[in-house]
Order: sequence, then C-alpha cells, then structure tokens
Amino acid sequence: MDKLRIVYLGTPDFAVEPLRRLFENQKACADCGYEVVGVVTMPDKMINKRGAQLLMSPVKQYAVEVGLPVLQPESLKDETFQAALRSWRADLQIVVAFRMLPESVWNMPRLGTFNLHASLLPQYRGAAPINWAIINGDKETGVTTFFLKHEIDTGDVIYRDVVAIDEKDNAGTLHDKLMLQGGDTVMRTVEAIVNGNVTAIAQDAMYASELELRPAPKIFRDTCRISWTKSVVEIYDFVRGMSPYPAAWFELADADGKAVAIKVYEVAKEFCSHNVETGTLLTDGKSYMKVAVEGGYVALLDVQLAGKKRMPVADLLRGFDIKDMKIND
Repeated sequence: MDKLRIVYLGTPDFAVEPLRRLFENQKACADCGYEVVGVVTMPDKMINKRGAQLLMSPVKQYAVEVGLPVLQPESLKDETFQAALRSWRADLQIVVAFRMLPESVWNMPRLGTFNLHASLLPQYRGAAPINWAIINGDKETGVTTFFLKHEIDTGDVIYRDVVAIDEKDNAGTLHDKLMLQGGDTVMRTVEAIVNGNVTAIAQDAMYASELELRPAPKIFRDTCRISWTKSVVEIYDFVRGMSPYPAAWFELADADGKAVAIKVYEVAKEFCSHNVETGTLLTDGKSYMKVAVEGGYVALLDVQLAGKKRMPVADLLRGFDIKDMKIND
C-alpha cells in the first residue's frame, strides 16, 4: 500500500512541534502509513542586526536540518509555486500557523487540507485565540483540527483537545502548552486519516446562536492599552493575556503634559475597598507602583520603558522619577 503523501505548511515556533512529531514518527516507524514530502513556509526575512542577513523561519530551520524540501512563495497564487506544489503530489496538506490559503491551494490534495487552530472551535475564530482566551478569563481552551473551506476557521471539526488555563498562565506559557498538545492532536488526526476513521463535524451543529461565540480578532497597538476603569480581575487577565507579546501598556504624563509609555508584563491583584479615584497611580518612588481600580489595586511588578530592557518595577523606580506623574488616559 502506498504511503499517504503529506505537504506541511507553517512558519513560527508553534508550527515546528507538529512537524517534528510527524517527521520523527515517520523515521522511527517504517509502517506509519504516511510520508512528509515537502514543506511550505514564509520567505526568509532580512534583518539588520550586526549587518544585514537573512533570517529563516523556525519551520524552515527545522526542515533544512532534517533534509525536507522547502518552498517559500511570495504569493500563494503564483503559478510557478502552484506548479511546484502540484509536483509533490500531496494526498493531504496540513496547515499550522500559516497564511490564508487560496482555494486553488487548499483544495489541491485529494484528501483536502486540515488546519490546527489554537482554540476549541467554534470559539475564538481569528488571529489571536491564545491571547483572547486569557483576556476573557477562561479557565480552559485547547486545540482543534478541522478541514479548510472558504470562510476562515469555520471548516468541519476533526478533533478538539482541551488544555487548562492556570491562574498564572500568560500568553507565552499557554502558547507552549498548546504547542505541545498541538503535536499530539495533529498526530492523532493524521493517524485517523491514514486509517480512514475520520468523522468530521460541522461547526454549525456545535452552537445554537452566533451570540454564543467569542471572536479572536487580530491585536493592534491600541488594543493593548490598559483601561484602568475595569476591575482588578479584568486588568490582571488583560495583562497576562498580552504578555510577553505584544504586551499591555499605558502612559504616564508629567506636569508639562510630556507622555511616556510603559509596557506591563506582570501585575498582582490587591482586593480591598478604597476611596481613591479610579486610575490614580500610587508609589513610594522606591519599591512599588500600583493603580487604584474597581475592587482594589493593581500592583505593577514587571515593566519596560521605551528603549529600555524589561525590569522589575523597583529597578525602574531607581532610575526614573515618577512621583509627580499621572496616568494619561
């Protein structure tokens, strides 16, 4: 029996783990039933640190290391690229953290293309599911494999696997949990497809109303600005949902109105009753900074000034006088 020919499409670190699992299993198991025949990833990026050089994506780095052929199209609609992709004669394509594919690409293999998404679909369709699950205070999320179709993140679900969100998880730690689970879920999905045991479920059958669904839209700089009118818990979840990237931030302004932005990577919750105006910054100028909010205070622990390194708040206070500064709403 011929092995299933798989083409893998992905770019960042999150996409390396499933590819690694697939390739290592293929090398270790002669009768695994599939073969990864090629990888598609983003073009190399030019960086200018210590002289201009090209930076390969994490997926390309791994593919080159293990000897897998790589395609790096500027445009997925390019005819030369699509001809090269067809020449690999894929039976199945797997997409993990890649670009939106044109139908001429995702509909190319005879068994279609499945995607790994970092949420329990149909919840958190969109570009930033990890961040929004934490920001919204969820206690669990997960990963989903599903077959691609026209509308983004709406295809029929193959498998969903749950991952707990701990109280101190941030977007970085949850990313790593989901990355590892994603490797397991992709392997389970491929095994089911190889064995002809897939029963995909339409997402429309998984909810009664669109109002039940939480979106996961792309995050922009303004999205990351902290609103001090929210509660202690809401701000705590917001900061960890943005940490370490892209990072929550706020502005301080001096008496002359000059503003300085501060990124916030970690905070602590202080629950209490108080009569301090919401959004008031309190500090001893030496060891602590906290902001009065609904239900208590949010203590700033790990911060970063523009052009400086990330640091504990006490280190910031030793080199930056904020006693007469106020939060700039």
